[in-house]
Amino acid sequence: MAHAVVVGAGIGGLTAALALAHKGWEVTVLERAASVEPVGAGLAVAPNALRALDVIGAGDDVRKLSAIQGRGGVRLPDGRWLARTTAEDAAARYGDPIVLLTRAALVGILAGRLPQGALRVNSRVESVDPATGRVTVAGATETIEADLVVAADGIRSRTRSALFPGHPAPVYTGVTSWRAIVPLPGVTGASETVPASETWGRGLVFGVMPLAGGQVYCYATAAVPAGLRAADERDELLRLFGRWHDPIPALLDAADPAAVLRHDIHSLDTPLPAFHAGRVALLGDAAHPMTPNLGQGACQAMEDAVVLAERVSPGDLAAGLAVYSRERLARTTPIVRRSRSIGRLTRWRNPLAVALRDGAMRAAGRLGPDVASRQGDRVFAWSPRS
Repeated sequence: MAHAVVVGAGIGGLTAALALAHKGWEVTVLERAASVEPVGAGLAVAPNALRALDVIGAGDDVRKLSAIQGRGGVRLPDGRWLARTTAEDAAARYGDPIVLLTRAALVGILAGRLPQGALRVNSRVESVDPATGRVTVAGATETIEADLVVAADGIRSRTRSALFPGHPAPVYTGVTSWRAIVPLPGVTGASETVPASETWGRGLVFGVMPLAGGQVYCYATAAVPAGLRAADERDELLRLFGRWHDPIPALLDAADPAAVLRHDIHSLDTPLPAFHAGRVALLGDAAHPMTPNLGQGACQAMEDAVVLAERVSPGDLAAGLAVYSRERLARTTPIVRRSRSIGRLTRWRNPLAVALRDGAMRAAGRLGPDVASRQGDRVFAWSPRS
């Protein structure tokens, strides 16, 4: 049986391991951490990613966690709506909803489906030989021989740097982000109380997304220099957003200060020449780090995973990897660029520029919810058979 080694037990790596196992590969997943505990708060699983999860039989488990209902859209800091649509319209257009859930929930669904013994924690990969597929684990007395190595080792991928040493690294986009999950005790349907929305100000964005189980996923961004940190990040959010429309102040008041995460946002502005070299395939953030403005980072990693498993075979690995690389570069490059462009709009501070931006969004919103929905066609309409 052909053997695939997956470096990294994040969402992309776990999906790749499951997709390859479904194709008859023996899989080993190497995770440097002591346990599979995802970093982050929440994420969006869009219709395209749900179809990818269907390939490994996990799509319906995720659909059960859908909590967004009714109207939502983009707002101004005073609460006025710039553009509105409904979750039902989007689901009807694409055949599936956008499911907001915690990273922990998705990782749990995926990790629970791994073949017994496939996951090895406390396994930091020291090096990968693309010519032979030999994987060296730090501190181990033996190396692991693989027919295929899947590098899903994240935005700071050591494997990517080793395969393409002269390629520009991901760059800071000028925006930092905060994320938190806020529980709403006693609220059984958070979507009925808290509409899904994203609010745009001058260089600032705040998102409110209901989750299953009476929780709300909150995220925020601000255009600031890289590396800044506050002694209390919740207090910093209250300083920036505490006078914005309801329910933002109340959600921040209810947030656990210790649970507020902050990370600077980076993007790979120069696409790699390929997503493979020798026996090694890159996927997810290791291949195409992108801003979160389209909510497609994890989604594209899941797409990568199922396409990779479909294209490669032990009998003609080189040809399969070349097809995977070509298809996924063509798919992800415009998504990375579009997400980056939207991120630039959120950084605008000039009052005139912001007024023009908001006016354009308002005008588009007046044309009806179909206009907003159509913007996602090229992203959300993807299927594994595309």
